[in-house]
This record gives sequence, structure tokens and C-alpha cells, in this order.
Amino acid sequence: MSSTNLANIRHPYHLVDPSPQPFVISFALLMITTGTVLYMHGLPVWMFVLPLGWAWLIWICVDWFKTIVTEATFMGYHTEKVQFSHRTGIKLFIASEVMFFFSFFWAFFASSLSPSIWIFQQYPPEGIDVISPWGIPLANTVILLSSGATVTWSHYAIRGGELAQAIYSLQLTIILAVVFTALQGFEYVHATFTISDSIFGTCFYMLTGFHGFHVIVGTIWLTVCLFRMGRRHFKPNHHIGYEGAIWYWHFVDVVWLFLFVVVYWWGGK
Repeated sequence: MSSTNLANIRHPYHLVDPSPQPFVISFALLMITTGTVLYMHGLPVWMFVLPLGWAWLIWICVDWFKTIVTEATFMGYHTEKVQFSHRTGIKLFIASEVMFFFSFFWAFFASSLSPSIWIFQQYPPEGIDVISPWGIPLANTVILLSSGATVTWSHYAIRGGELAQAIYSLQLTIILAVVFTALQGFEYVHATFTISDSIFGTCFYMLTGFHGFHVIVGTIWLTVCLFRMGRRHFKPNHHIGYEGAIWYWHFVDVVWLFLFVVVYWWGGK
């Protein structure tokens, strides 16, 4: 962490000090990759390597994030110029996520609009008992859209200096997110087909599974923001970390709308 006197800085940029964290985190990623390969080859040593790699990664990330929070909240390094670059980075990250899901939707449309002879040119394939869109999927749509409304409420509250409202509405958002994930898990447990049941099962679980993973990531991100909000880290004009979480959550909402319409409703006909 820098000990530079801010009064002597004559530019609005944050020139970070040398840090071992990027170098150290590469070893954690190497252990995770190695442990995964060992698991795929059935070697028992993966039970030691893989958990250790994940524990190391989480520990380094937490330490790194604490440094960033300190620099942003207490040391004043995140100027307007720096915040602009962070916002641009978040937008580009979400754009890459759009491309990620676009590839899976492409696979879904390619397999459904022109079914292969291997599934007798029928989509959904014969024997697949599709999930009705008017049960859990519809309930999850209402829940996720409601969470988008509550997180927007929280955003406007923090911008208006209403901290209590911001915390309350963010708590509602996190509760709705947990309920959504629980219902998604319930749906998976009771589904009559698996990811290996034809191209339909593969596309269904890749799309809904990766969306569920993004919901979990977004829930963790919002939970961290709730903790920081309780410690008065966010100001009405300086809450870039929370803004990023809100944008990410709205992205998750939009993807689910496409999933509901395309995969559950249209694709299940």
C-alpha cells in the first residue's frame, strides 16, 4: 500500500505500488488447474491439491480486495478519472459476458431450428419431458424481476443519502436472490432429464446452469456490498463497487428473461 503524500500528486490517476499479489495468485490458479486435471485422471492426490488451491485463491482475493477498499475508501486514490476507468472496465466485462451467453443461445437456436437426424429432426427430442414454464420458471421470473426493482430502490436510496433504506432494500434483494437459487436447485433435482440427454439437455443445463452460477456470483457481490454499506464505505457520489454489482445484477435479470422466453416457453413447445 502506498505511503505517498496525496498533496504532492499532480495527476488524477492511481499509479499502484508493486505488489506480490498477482504473482502469488498465479500459483493458486496453477494448483486449481493441476488439481482439476488430477481429478479427471482419477488420481487421489487431487483431494489435497484442489481444495488447497481454492483456499489459497480465496485468501489472496480477500486480502487483495481489502487493499483496494482501503485505497478507494480511506486513501482517496479513486478519483473521478479512476472511477471512469473502473466503470469502463465493468461495462467491457459485462459485454464479454453477453458474448458468452450469446454463444450458448446460438447453439440452442442452431439445434432447435434445424434439428439433426440423430434426434429424428424433432425438437425437443422424443422422450424429453420438458419443464413447464408456468411453474417454477414463472415464479423465478417474478422473483428475479422483483430483485431488480429492490436493488434499483437501494441504488437510488444510497444516492439520496438514505442509508437505512439502502440497506433494507439490499437485504430484500439478497433474500430474493437466495430464494431464486433454491428454486432453481429444486427444479434441477426434480427434472426428468440430464445434461447428457441429447442436445436439448446439454443446451438447457449449460444456459440455466451458467446463469445460476452468475446469480450466485452476483449474490456474493451484493452481500459484500451490504457489509461495506453497513460500515459506511459508500457515499452518495462514490460507490463504484456497488454500481458495478447493480449493473451486473441487471444483466443477470435480462439474461433470465431471454432464458424464460426462449428456453422454457418457446423451446419447450
